[in-house]
Amino acid sequence: MSEKFNMRDGVRFQRVAGIAGIGFALVILGANLILAPAGLPKPGTDADTAIAFFVDHRDLVALAMAPVPLGWLCAVLFGAGVLVALRQAERTAGTGWSLVGFAGLLLQNATFIVIVGIRYALGTSGGDGGALWALHDALLALNGTFLATALVGLTIAGRLGGLVAPWHAAIGFLAAALQFTAATLAPLIIDHAGPLGLLGLSGWLLWSVWFITYGVALVRTAERR
Repeated sequence: MSEKFNMRDGVRFQRVAGIAGIGFALVILGANLILAPAGLPKPGTDADTAIAFFVDHRDLVALAMAPVPLGWLCAVLFGAGVLVALRQAERTAGTGWSLVGFAGLLLQNATFIVIVGIRYALGTSGGDGGALWALHDALLALNGTFLATALVGLTIAGRLGGLVAPWHAAIGFLAAALQFTAATLAPLIIDHAGPLGLLGLSGWLLWSVWFITYGVALVRTAERR
């Protein structure tokens, strides 16, 4: 009876983790769908224009960012669910790629907490927020390192454990390459608004697709147990 209860508990947790992964992606996509049409400044935008946006749209930014802490919680639940789902396969193989990916998720959460805090601060900075905006751009670009770490770690772990399909892995590796390239070119992206900023954006959009697909895979795996 105890073993049966533990099995059900594990299935329930994995299902929750999969739903949390989908939820994380939807929260982040939703925030950007609110801010992008309003003219959210892109990396490399001059400080005065960026600050004016956050001052003029302070209430809209607050609305868009309000669910983001829930997204961070969802990311942690998702990462923990992947660890549990792949634990046995990784022990057998003697690898720890899921731990690498989970570390990337935690680091991107920590970085984005600062980014969101800066966005709130810019809304109250008046005209004196040039340094904050520069820091925002730098963190946003460098965060690609942690996104790439999560993508690579969890994709490899998922392939080894049979949780990630080849096409899903291809999306993950492409998104990781774009994110890491954007992080490497951070100084150029910060100094020049232009096509280089699309590297990180493209990688982020692919990351969202990868995240939702991974969440669905976790839910389906839980239902087959």
